[in-house]
Amino acid sequence: MNQAILLSSSDQNLDFMVHGLTKFKLFGQTIYITTTHVCVFIVFMVLLIFSIVAHVKLKKAEDVPTGFQNVVEFIVELLNSMVVGSMGRWAPKFVNYISTIFIFILFSNISGLLGLRPPTADYGTTFALGIMTFILIHYNQFKHQSGKQIWTDMCSPLPPWLPIWFPINLISEIAVPISLSLRLFANILSGTVMMALVYGLLTAVAKVWPAALHVYFDLFSGAIQTYVFCMLTMTYIAQACESEE
Repeated sequence: MNQAILLSSSDQNLDFMVHGLTKFKLFGQTIYITTTHVCVFIVFMVLLIFSIVAHVKLKKAEDVPTGFQNVVEFIVELLNSMVVGSMGRWAPKFVNYISTIFIFILFSNISGLLGLRPPTADYGTTFALGIMTFILIHYNQFKHQSGKQIWTDMCSPLPPWLPIWFPINLISEIAVPISLSLRLFANILSGTVMMALVYGLLTAVAKVWPAALHVYFDLFSGAIQTYVFCMLTMTYIAQACESEE
């Protein structure tokens, strides 16, 4: 009982920043607008403004880039080299998609540095990203591979006339968006929870030193998880595009 009282009293100082801001009825269902929706909108607007400014600046691009133009060209070249290095000849078709989700996920992950709740700390956001990748994988698989090759791969490592491994391979295919989304979600949420615990339980001493934790959880870990998500996405899509022909 005493432990429960202590836990409940300490929980009052914790803030995981998940708050319902408003709600409304839609088709008889209650829809909540939370801090995650607001943070996603803020991230979207920042990236939209950045894209518009970059588009305008590059229209008047100089032969020798300086300032903002130099930053934009560096980002584009970095993302292009990453996609080309991972996807090879398929890179031109997917560089826009990979670059878009890379920038969105990265900025979402590091938005905690700006006082926002990272949108990727909600499973709804990461699961949507996983579903998009899942659809893209199997769209290209059916586009580039024959039905015979798909069936053979699903029965592997046994011959196609002995589909004992088909259920296991099917489960592994279905698990792709779940594993992708959970990996990103769990890592970002853990950082958010850790920082909430630091500020909630160590309020008296949490003055300057939590900045180092922000650098790790928001910047370093956020960048690593962005890279991992995009690398796995590129690997899955490139494999789906390859055919026996």
